[in-house]
Amino acid sequence: AQPYGAYPPPPPPPAQPYGAAPVPAPAPPVSLSKVTLTKEAPAVSLTKQGGTSGAMRVNLNWQQAGGQAKRLGKKLGRKTMEALGARGALLPQSGDLDLDLCALYELTDGSAGVIHPIGGNFGSLHAPPYIQLDQDDRTGAVAAGENLTINLDHQARFRRILVFVTVYAGARSFEGLHATVTLQPQYGAPVDFSLDECTVPSNVCALALITNTGSELVVQRESRFLVPAPGVSPQRTVDEAYGWGLNWSPASK
Repeated sequence: AQPYGAYPPPPPPPAQPYGAAPVPAPAPPVSLSKVTLTKEAPAVSLTKQGGTSGAMRVNLNWQQAGGQAKRLGKKLGRKTMEALGARGALLPQSGDLDLDLCALYELTDGSAGVIHPIGGNFGSLHAPPYIQLDQDDRTGAVAAGENLTINLDHQARFRRILVFVTVYAGARSFEGLHATVTLQPQYGAPVDFSLDECTVPSNVCALALITNTGSELVVQRESRFLVPAPGVSPQRTVDEAYGWGLNWSPASK
């Protein structure tokens, strides 16, 4: 007889049916903490960070060396640069600095191209190449700057994407400015990194290379300032450095 006031022992767990597969362990939780890329650790998997769907925006923060950081989206306009007072090597006194955020893309079907304001190649978010530049802020008056957005719902269609920035007008190089790049997936952890200081007469900088490995989408910090050869455009310079193989012809906004 059960002693007065005592509880019966719990029943034993049900026996595993013979031949049944073991119950898999739960997947580890996805970290949503910001990931900062460095020279020592230059790459991260967006897939492992939870960035597998939705829209991913690319942002730039620029600041003069030793100056106050300013959130500029993707573009530095004339008002911002005049306020920063960048040194003459970067911005002539009478010039209006116009930076363009751009991307080279290659899809798994073999198609390839460029997204940039020149020639109105703004891309598309819901049709190939699933990358879109929303506007060309040539004055710096738009607070959000230029937004480069990548549709991760179609990440299986991407082979590689190279995000880069060019000086379109108003300066000879990026010298005198520091920058931070941020990639913000809609459902994953943000990824950011700082660019190295520009010490060469470069008007084009490769920012980040996004590669589809077949099982993951990996972001690689590039931070690579390129110097075009005489008569070679910044876009073609990036193309040749990364082996895209596009045909280029002169064009303007």
